[in-house]
Amino acid sequence: MRREGSPWQGLGTVMLKELADHFDSVRVLLLGLLMVLAAAVPLYGTIDEVRKTTAEDPFLLLKLFSPGGEVDTLSVVAILGFVVPIIAIGLGFDSINGEHNRRTLSRIMAQPIYRDALLAGKFFAGLTVLAVNLMCLFLLVVGLGVLLLGVPPSGEEFTRSLVFLVVAIAYGAAWLALAMLFSVLFRSPATAALMALGIWLLMALLWPMISPYVAQLIAPPDVRYLLLGIMDPQTQVWQDALMRISPYWLFEEAARTILTPTKSLGPLLDQLRALRGEVVGTALPLQESLQLVWVQIVGLIAGTIVLFVATYVAFQRQEVRA
Repeated sequence: MRREGSPWQGLGTVMLKELADHFDSVRVLLLGLLMVLAAAVPLYGTIDEVRKTTAEDPFLLLKLFSPGGEVDTLSVVAILGFVVPIIAIGLGFDSINGEHNRRTLSRIMAQPIYRDALLAGKFFAGLTVLAVNLMCLFLLVVGLGVLLLGVPPSGEEFTRSLVFLVVAIAYGAAWLALAMLFSVLFRSPATAALMALGIWLLMALLWPMISPYVAQLIAPPDVRYLLLGIMDPQTQVWQDALMRISPYWLFEEAARTILTPTKSLGPLLDQLRALRGEVVGTALPLQESLQLVWVQIVGLIAGTIVLFVATYVAFQRQEVRA
């Protein structure tokens, strides 16, 4: 039988209702405070360091996000890399199984609302809350930087920081889709939360240590490269491909390229820049930085779509009972 009407009928209603529930809940308030407090300490230290050590730098605003040119543990970017997944998981781990446990899912499905609209409304509502939190943190960082440093950002600095904000939102969307998938697969919210947190710990902490060994098993390095003390190019390709399975690594690569335009981009890219007559170590134009990170951004968006489709397929196969 063919369905009548648009499959997105009721999407706006579900989204507005979920937004109202999110903004009225103590959970969202605590998650927002967690993000601000976690980023406040490295931000204060970064501002103090920049004021003492930097005389003239065309990218002062970008240094507030990543002061040393690396995504280290004392930067705002590193804090967001760990906090954003927690907030996204906190917004989505009970989105569907919570309706099951409250016995409200059958009542919702009795209304002229398709499952498509229900899933999409909950996802877009959670993504909106996450984007609002990230936007507030972004404005806080920029405002404190201008107030305490006394130097307004340039147009390219502000544009790069906005691109980084988009990357952070896409990064959070991937974890939100994963949390919603486990919310559909498991009826217990605790089980869904633990599974999502377990995947987060695996991808953020363990996978960077496991992937080099897996790459060596797939493509054993040549002995000649080992004697020279350098990485076999084929092994390096596999290692990079395996590392990019992790959303955290995609986010880290994109943030490092966008926020540190003067950083070395690797021997091969540095040689290409030298052949074109460019001075290695000078600032990379924004357009070329975007050309380098479009793979990471597309990877985050594609991962979000794949996870959402898996959530949709699993939800369509479930039976909704009163």
